[in-house]
Formats: sequence, structure tokens, C-alpha cells
Amino acid sequence: MKALQLFFCFLILGQGSLAQSFNNLPVTTQKPPLHGRHWMAIGGKPLAATAGAMIFAKGGNAVDASCAMLAVSCTMWDVLSWGGETQALIYHPKLKKVIAINALGVAPTGAMPEFFKEKGMKYPPEWGALAAVTPGTPGGLLTMLAEWGTLSLKEVLAPAMQMAEGYPIEAQTANSIERAKERIKEWPYSKKVFLTHPGQEREAPNAGEIFVQKDLLETLRKMVEAEQQALKRGKSRKEAIYAAYDRFYKGDIAKEFVRGCQEQGGLITEQDLAQWKVKIEEPLMTTYRGIEVYKLQAWTQGPAMLQTLNILENFDLKSMGYNSTRYIHTLYQAMNLAFADRDFYYGDPAFAPEEPIRGLLSKEYAKERSKLINPLKNDPKAAPGDPYPFEGKQNPFKSLLQQWGTSQSQLYRPGHPAADEQFYARFQAGTTTVETADKEGWVVSITPSGGWVPACIAGNTGIGMSQRMQSFVLDEKENPFNVVAPGKRPRVTLTPSMALKDGRPYLSFAKQAGDEQDQLLLQFFLNMVEFDMTVQEAAEAPSFKTLQMYTSFGEHEKSPGGLILNSAMPPWSRKELARMGYTISYQDRTSGPVNAIWFDWANGSMWGGSSNHGEDYGIGW
Repeated sequence: MKALQLFFCFLILGQGSLAQSFNNLPVTTQKPPLHGRHWMAIGGKPLAATAGAMIFAKGGNAVDASCAMLAVSCTMWDVLSWGGETQALIYHPKLKKVIAINALGVAPTGAMPEFFKEKGMKYPPEWGALAAVTPGTPGGLLTMLAEWGTLSLKEVLAPAMQMAEGYPIEAQTANSIERAKERIKEWPYSKKVFLTHPGQEREAPNAGEIFVQKDLLETLRKMVEAEQQALKRGKSRKEAIYAAYDRFYKGDIAKEFVRGCQEQGGLITEQDLAQWKVKIEEPLMTTYRGIEVYKLQAWTQGPAMLQTLNILENFDLKSMGYNSTRYIHTLYQAMNLAFADRDFYYGDPAFAPEEPIRGLLSKEYAKERSKLINPLKNDPKAAPGDPYPFEGKQNPFKSLLQQWGTSQSQLYRPGHPAADEQFYARFQAGTTTVETADKEGWVVSITPSGGWVPACIAGNTGIGMSQRMQSFVLDEKENPFNVVAPGKRPRVTLTPSMALKDGRPYLSFAKQAGDEQDQLLLQFFLNMVEFDMTVQEAAEAPSFKTLQMYTSFGEHEKSPGGLILNSAMPPWSRKELARMGYTISYQDRTSGPVNAIWFDWANGSMWGGSSNHGEDYGIGW
């Protein structure tokens, strides 16, 4: 793309904030919707979207662009690092199907419940080398690029490598480093990278300072070098990219990563890295009002949104009115039931026992669950159901079900749980998003995460290790499907989303923020489907949040009846909800951040939407 074209791309981002609803009546949104005919790139930071635009300008497709955006997001520490995990849904226009990418790391050798219990831990730790599963993002990026991209790794990593050479760090990341500097000082390689002003009052970089990452640049250079050497040997484009994959997971990069991990008390071995593989899977799907909604399998929380939609099909949501007391209560109760199932039945499908996913996603099971909703008050004891009869089986965990939820230490009871910074931070921990689409029909939705600040960097690789081990449990009474074991993937919160209507892409959407993800993605989706909002209106519309599911981080606590409302909620609704048994907190902005692309087939164009807080935004052309 010529410089003038890029100028107009940015000019679009700066235009006025008047959006058009579907019936052409003007509606004010705080961000303008994005419009594109040829491509769309939306991410957690503007510079990530810029990287996507650069790749599209080179002639790359949506997969190429998403990989470049992912690489840049990791390099910018947009609440993730290269050592984290990547989850994606890809719409393949030639096959006319949605493909699922499982690039989540696994628990390393020696990661058994007894190991952590002997250390006096109730769960695997939140921080440090012992919190790390094997890195998944490099493998996920390389696999997507090799299988469905068109450009070379050298071309796709170029923006990230430029940033590793030095880029003006943003205030959000710089300040998070400063806040976490005492923990960062515990890890020598992290201290070397993050604390650019050691001994001064502010030891983190200043906003706008050129932040240089020499070790990470060298790691990326080695990956590109492996690709280029393979091409010189006559290897194909795909084979050359997988040569970079092998150098990361089996070569000198792997050796240094393992050395640095183990030096700092971690368990990851060279064999753990060499044996780990990206999985290309079939996604899960349900229908809602004739729309196909796709999620990843039960190693994520994604199916909980599908379960909730199945329950909500038994109610006339539109007649309740958007964000009415009855609407909020019905969604809250439906989510409680689905998330209780998540907390007990979800885990890595590659390990026994087998998750009863057919029963969980059964419309008949959802209908039975919907009958449990009391229209007058909250049920603080909402528990997992029994999906096994809906598969024609007997539940082998009935005795555990009877004990579920009895741990008083996991109940968080303060009057305003959202006011407790540590408790609420665990509900919205980490994560960013990448959304891309192109005129050829490729659509990509990614929710990558892991290795966020304060990250423990593995040796001289410049790579922050994942903190995802904490999402396991140690006691099968909590979840017999998610007990830690070597080679096993933890049940994560990360959950990209995609919807098809009439056999064509309808919506691609994702959001950051831990356990909040599927509950706010659900509301965003309903905003469009039930209330005819534009994608930007739906992304900005006030949402509410439940704190009644067990958080997937830290001490795995929950707050029965905990409800976060938008500050604009009228007094009479607040009073009604309090009377129904909710413990209410308030936030000024509750919409996300959600990033999404809506496909306007009538006009042959794409609309992009991004919530009105955070640094998320994009570019369309």
C-alpha cells in the first residue's frame, strides 16, 4: 500500500464518532465503526493493527496479517509474551468450514498434585517458573502461517523484529512494569529486560521511551534464519516455516529456554518442548435463532457460552427489554448454570475421563436446566447438572457432585467484591485479541495470552513464561477433568468466537479479561441478534458481570450473587436487583473490551467494532 493509502487508513480512525444504525438513524458512539471492503485488522493495541495493515499491503491474507499482529502483540507485552498460549478459530473460504487451533502449552514433567501439595500449595502458583506450561504461541503462529498463510516467516515477523530493535513503549505497559517491579526483581532475566533505570525512583521505562529487547530480537532472528536456510536447501515454503518450528522447540532456542526455566525453579524439560505439538481440531458449535455459533473445545471455557445460549433459547429475551431487571436476572441465572458445569466438567479432552460434551451441549439438557431458574431471586447455590443421561450414560461422579461447592474457603463475601483489587484482578487477568478478515473470505479470531507482566523471562531468550499452570486444580472434588498431570493442558478462559449465518461468516468476535470473556461475549452477541445493534453499538453497550463462577486464577474463589453493573443503571433497577439477592458493585465502563468484525453481505463490506475503553482498535480498507 502506498503512503497516501496508509494516511487515509489512519484518517478513518480519527473521524467523528457518529455511527449509523441499520435503519440509518444516527446513533452516537464514542468510537466510530470501522468500514472495509478489502480487509479488516483489529487488535488489542493500535500498533498491532498497524502491523496487520502492513502485511495486507504486502498482499498477505487474513492469516498472514493475524500472525504478524500476534507477533507484535507478544513483543509489546500486550498482557502476553511469546511464551504464552494461542487459541484461534479460522474460517476457510474454500472448505467453507471453521477450523480450531489448539496452541495451549502442557504441564511439564513432574507437575503432579503431590508435588504442589508437598510445598503447601492449594493450587499451582500464580507467578514464576513453576507457574509455566510449555510455550504455545510460537508453535501456534508458525502452524497457522505454514498451513493457511501465503507469505514467508521473514516477512510476517518483520514488524515484530523492528519493534524488538526498539519501539516507544506505551504508558499502560510501562506503568504495569513499574507497579510490578518488586516481583520482577526476583527474576534476573526479567530484571535485565524490564527495569531500564535500575536504582532510580522509577525503574521501569517511561511512556514513550524506546524499549529495546536484544535477547528477544536474537530469538526471532534465529527462527527466521532457520526458515531462510531451509529455503536455500530447496525446501518448500511450508517446510521452511516448520524448520523454524523445530529450531524453537528442539534446537538451541529450546535448550536456552529450558536452562533459564530450570535455573529459576521451573520444571520444563527439553523433552517436554520436543514432544509438544499444536493441535488442529474440530470446533464445537450450537445454533441460536438459526445462527451457528462456534467455540473451541472444553479445554477452554468457550462451550459455556454455547450452553448459555441453549438455555436462553427457552426465553423471549427481546420482550424483556435490553438490560431490564428481568433480562439481567435471566442471563445471570443462565450463566450461573453453564459456568457451574464449566467448573466441574471441563478439561483436556486428550486425558481421561472423557468430558460429557454431547450431553452438555444438548438442547434437551439446556431445557431441563432452564427450569431451574427462579424468576424472583438469585440462586447462590447453583450447581453443576447431570449431562450424562443426555448421552445415554450413567454419571460416574455423582458422589463428587454431592460434595461440589462445599469449600467455604473459596467463597468471597465482602460487600463489594469488585472493590477488592486483587480479587477482581483475577477475574479479568491477562489476554488480548486479534481479529482479521479479507476479501477472499478468510476470517481469523484469536485470543492469545500468557506470560503477562510481571513475567518470568526464560534465560537469554527474551521470552516470558506462561502463568497458566494456576488454572489447574489439585483435588478432583473441584473438577475431576482438570487435575494437573504432566503433558496435560489446563482448562483455560481463552475463547475466540465465530458465527455463521446462511452458511457464510456473520460475526467474528473476541475479548480479553479472564473469566469475564464468555459472559460479555454472550451479551455482545445478543445485543446484535436480539436488539439489532450495529457492531460498534453492541461493542460499547453497557454490560453486566457475574462473579458467581469460580475464578480460574489464584485461589479460585467466587462471590455468590456478586454482580457488577454499569454506573448508569437507574436507581429502581438497582433496588430491584438488590432485593433479588444480588451484591452489587458498579463500573463506569462495562462493555469489554470486545473486538469484532461483522459481515455486511448485502453491501459486500465489513464493519469493525471495538469497545469504548482500553487500547483496542483497528484499521479497515
